[in-house]
Amino acid sequence: MSVSIKVKKGLDIRLLGEPAYAVEELPRSRLYAIKPPEFVGINPRLSVQAGDRVLAGDLLFYSKYNPDILFTSPVSGTVKEVVRGKRRMILRVVIEADEKDEYKKIEPDESSREGILKTLLKSGLFSLIRKRPYDTVPEPSQRPKAIYIRAYETAPLSPDYAFAMENRKEDLQKGIQILSKLTEGKVYLIVDGASQTFLNDMQGVALVKVTGPHPAANPSVAIAHTNPISQGDVLWVLNAWDVAIMGRLFLKGIYDATKVVAFTGSMMKSPKYYRLKQGAYLKDFSEDLLKTKENVRLIGGNPLTGSNITEDGFLGMFDNSVTALPEGNQARFFGWMPFLGTSRKTVYRLNFDWFSNKKRDLDTSLHGEERPFVMTEEAEEVMPLDIYPIHLLKACLTGDVDKMEQLGILEVVPEDFALVDYVSSSKINAQEIIRRGLDVMMVEIG
Repeated sequence: MSVSIKVKKGLDIRLLGEPAYAVEELPRSRLYAIKPPEFVGINPRLSVQAGDRVLAGDLLFYSKYNPDILFTSPVSGTVKEVVRGKRRMILRVVIEADEKDEYKKIEPDESSREGILKTLLKSGLFSLIRKRPYDTVPEPSQRPKAIYIRAYETAPLSPDYAFAMENRKEDLQKGIQILSKLTEGKVYLIVDGASQTFLNDMQGVALVKVTGPHPAANPSVAIAHTNPISQGDVLWVLNAWDVAIMGRLFLKGIYDATKVVAFTGSMMKSPKYYRLKQGAYLKDFSEDLLKTKENVRLIGGNPLTGSNITEDGFLGMFDNSVTALPEGNQARFFGWMPFLGTSRKTVYRLNFDWFSNKKRDLDTSLHGEERPFVMTEEAEEVMPLDIYPIHLLKACLTGDVDKMEQLGILEVVPEDFALVDYVSSSKINAQEIIRRGLDVMMVEIG
């Protein structure tokens, strides 16, 4: 069974630095880190301290509110340090890796739903699941109405899953088989509707074939067309790479955090795919991979939704790409004037090049500062979901819980508003506003 979705609203942003179809092995990083802030809604409690010895798959910390939800080490080595921020919030647990990994052996149990959940929880891989609504780690006791696996992205410089996962077919299929036992509904696999790859041949899934401009491949779009969220519904969303890692756990009995990551962007010497482990310290390789170390922003993920990892330098647990863009810290002469006679990319008709579809070398500049938030139709033109994005953002800013619910806050996550950030003439941070709104909803209605 398959569902075809054709999206018309949205915007494709074509950037220089797409990865070549080649995979290379990066040298083993000397440091790895797990960053608790990546797991929204988790209040971590440490199980290790500096100097402790850990195996790949050993416990590092757990959730204060549900001690069954564990977070484990992707490599074997020694805990080097626990980095804390304001109010002693744990920012990352850093591990000095061994030359070769030693794995904690796990006896997988796939005889029942309870056995599968126990295995995923014990290994720490349950934390890779995201719950809708709220985009947080789910409660293990909640049975999802359906499960969505993302194997296609439309954001700029996104990886090609069919290429990157070519050698992980068996792991992905096993992961799908395991997940199908955790829901009474269907397991949906989001794929590119314009191409035929091995992903279309996966068994035990309902294919969601999407075409159209970004954000056509966002799980929220697939959910809206197949299982619109109602009050009390719970859905699970995963990335295909995380499903493959789960599959290898049940095939091999180990937590193997290896994945193929796309290194992209105009500041990369040679954009391509590299094989490495989650949490790797990217600064070990930056001199070899980047054109220059100066004036570069390293982004974990794609340019629209990724996080700035220039400072800490660690690959995030959910990052399937690393993007290097020039920092936008260069002032433009008469910057307040429209881009007349230039080739600067803009979604508005401010220059003679606004209709061009050529690839651009864009930097991180906002081209202006935050301005009064006024009502326009900018957001509606790039929002394929049946919601009023500006009204929802204003409800989030005022903390109006009833309005937020009526306007569809439960149907969206921050990444659905990435293009709103990009096209906004008010320079608002829509993704951050939606995240705060979801946090308020979790407190108010649970």
